[in-house]
Amino acid sequence: MLDVVLPILIFAALALALAGAVRRVRLWRQGRPSPVSVLGGLAAMPRRYLVDLHHVVARDKVFANTHVATGGGFVAAAVLLILVHGFQLESRLLSWALLAATAVMFAGALRVAARRKNPPARLSRGPWMRLPKSLFAFASGVFLVTLPTAGVLPASFGGWALAAVLALAVAWGIGEMFLGMAWGGPMKHAFAGALHLAFHRRPERFGGGRSTGLKPLDLKDSTAPLGVGKPADFTWNQLLGFDACVQCGRCEAMCPAFAAGQPLNPKKLIQDMVVGLAGGTDAAYAGSPYPGKPVGEHGGDAHSPIVLRDVREGRALVDAETLWSCTTCRACVEECPMMIEHVDAIVDMRRFLTMEHGNTPNKGREVLENLATTDNPGGFDPASRMNWAADLDLPLMAKRGTADVLLWMGDGAFDMRNQRTLRALVKVLRAAQVDFAVLGNEELDSGDVARRLGDEASFQTLAVRNAATLAKYRFREIVTCDPHSVHVLKNEYPAFGASYTVTHHSTFISNLMEKGRLTLGEWTGGRVTYHDPCYLGRYNGEYEAPRKALKGIGIKVVEMERSGFRSRCCGGGGGAPITDIPGKRRIPDMRIEEINATKAEVVAVGCPQCTAMLEGVVGPRPEVLDIAELVAAQLVTAPAPARRAEEALEAEVAA
Repeated sequence: MLDVVLPILIFAALALALAGAVRRVRLWRQGRPSPVSVLGGLAAMPRRYLVDLHHVVARDKVFANTHVATGGGFVAAAVLLILVHGFQLESRLLSWALLAATAVMFAGALRVAARRKNPPARLSRGPWMRLPKSLFAFASGVFLVTLPTAGVLPASFGGWALAAVLALAVAWGIGEMFLGMAWGGPMKHAFAGALHLAFHRRPERFGGGRSTGLKPLDLKDSTAPLGVGKPADFTWNQLLGFDACVQCGRCEAMCPAFAAGQPLNPKKLIQDMVVGLAGGTDAAYAGSPYPGKPVGEHGGDAHSPIVLRDVREGRALVDAETLWSCTTCRACVEECPMMIEHVDAIVDMRRFLTMEHGNTPNKGREVLENLATTDNPGGFDPASRMNWAADLDLPLMAKRGTADVLLWMGDGAFDMRNQRTLRALVKVLRAAQVDFAVLGNEELDSGDVARRLGDEASFQTLAVRNAATLAKYRFREIVTCDPHSVHVLKNEYPAFGASYTVTHHSTFISNLMEKGRLTLGEWTGGRVTYHDPCYLGRYNGEYEAPRKALKGIGIKVVEMERSGFRSRCCGGGGGAPITDIPGKRRIPDMRIEEINATKAEVVAVGCPQCTAMLEGVVGPRPEVLDIAELVAAQLVTAPAPARRAEEALEAEVAA
């Protein structure tokens, strides 16, 4: 009986899965074109899956091993099932291999079942709760029907009743595994995920690379949409990426806005885009909702508005405040095992709201108008940019034309608190006799805030104008104490033909220390912890240099529970303080709680935004000091003449 039933089951399931795959591909192709290398992507996919994806998954070693057993066991079992029971190849070796693959898969399914017994809140329920049973059905059903072909049991073992039961178990397993991949279900992530890795919109991320700069809009193309107003405005491989979501909720667990009770859950947002892709409502969503927003009220299709702007448009996929709650900290992207680009999608949708409709909330419009009229978000008199340094006699590029280091001041130049940081940094540079100069009033805002708020036109204008100014002068590198400026100048200006070596001041100071260019005393204060800025850490991969600089003055950093690549955002990025979407709590308050848990008396920072957000917390908190301030306070004598004399002598000998 099974000899007849199994081939029918297998090939019928494969035919239906193929039809579902074609439908799925058509859904993805509703998006805009995005050129990819088809053969190159497919060839790279196994390595991207086995190395890059599992690099993220392996942060949870138990689950990584579970996934290897379950997923690897299934892939091997599926291929062998087709050969042994579909084509009925008579091979004891293949049959025993199939037994081994299903046994491994069964072992992995046991762990999946244990995880689903009392799942953490971040995991979606619904169809995902039946997955362990489906894995058991497939693994155990295929194992048992293979025992006779492997010669373990006689072919006549059991009878028609047992054969019918086994056929049903195999049918259940095949239905979930094969059909679920293409028609929708928990296993959809395996099909969409594999192709997402092959045709990822940021292939530079693989092989240990880093790619964090937003992709520019072609503003000269009058036919291209200004951002994303409906799901079909995304590129096809972005839609594919959304479909790959495994609903593990790692993004949700790391999202500062979700933790603060703001109406954003990155997992729900991606699932809403999947709803828009296929059409329907979010009523079937079985995960945590946006805080304060019930499930079932949103819906749409690929060509309907993502955000409702007029009640006459009916229903939309998300509310605008969901998009404006994001701090662009990239914690979701960093944690996503499927390497989905949440921040790209959010900024794409913000671009549409800002540039097509001018719907930037709260102070967003005022900030963008300030940038248009004064070239700085605060609306300060551009001629006052150097007022903070009136007594410092800083060298100007306009007078010198060349310098080793161009000190990029950033908009901290207009902020009294961050002027202290800049003055401390100047003190350190002078102590080390660094040849530096500033642009002075020629410097404009980098455009970071404009771009995160969706005003791509203002960003590109500022980028082009700054690049034209920088092109007039010769310098080796740009140094700045603003990680947002580091990111924009280093990672986003190259798209406009302007490439520079850009260094965060903590990295530069750390290098000065290693070269013996600074003579420093030892820290005698209390406990110090360090807060990683998102735009220095997750965006630029710099975690060690700030700690080295602190170690260089004798500080042993007391690490917070969440530090390094899992550091919690201060809430100051992505224009979040400007759009100011309310939640149950404030993000910086939560961060100060984590800082206070270290019992530190000082929290070292390396970002003007972080400084402002953490110092804005009312209540008991440690002193907030920039790394430049901490180092400048330890300067004993300036400079270190003995060391430089040695370097000069070494240079002469080398010449």
